Amino acid sequence: MNVSVSGYFEHQRRGAHDRPSNEALLAHIRAIHAEVKGEYGWPRVCKELLARGIRLGKDRVQRLMKAHGIKARGKRMFVVTTDSKHSLPVAENLLARDFTPSQPNLVWSSDVTYIATDEGWLYLACVRLAFYNHRGLHSMLGYISPMRFEENWHAGQAKEAA
Repeated sequence: MNVSVSGYFEHQRRGAHDRPSNEALLAHIRAIHAEVKGEYGWPRVCKELLARGIRLGKDRVQRLMKAHGIKARGKRMFVVTTDSKHSLPVAENLLARDFTPSQPNLVWSSDVTYIATDEGWLYLACVRLAFYNHRGLHSMLGYISPMRFEENWHAGQAKEAA
């Protein structure tokens, strides 16, 4: 049989190899794939099987998943929705980058952005009066607390009045 004596006794010591069948393994792979909603590819499925106490080679998991068409769901590509190449009229630039108006409530600026969250898109809109001195302040939501904003605003007004 061309087996060394030590190899023979090592085989006797280990006992019969309990290798799971491909069908049993495929059932585990499909269960994991369903639990994670198709997000795991073969490397993470292999780690999950190992965490569940099923020891096997990564090549076997990869081969079984490929043979049965089980693969990770791909990430969606970011799609740019801004269309700058249109023939629609564009609003005139009335401000001409003059951010120092002569009276209050004359110039307002705004911006809108969206943030991806687990629950969907979160839209963030900000409006800012250009008359007041906001240098050094972030007027966007989340960058500065309202109390800190008010303190800095009052300090700026007192400094300009002096």
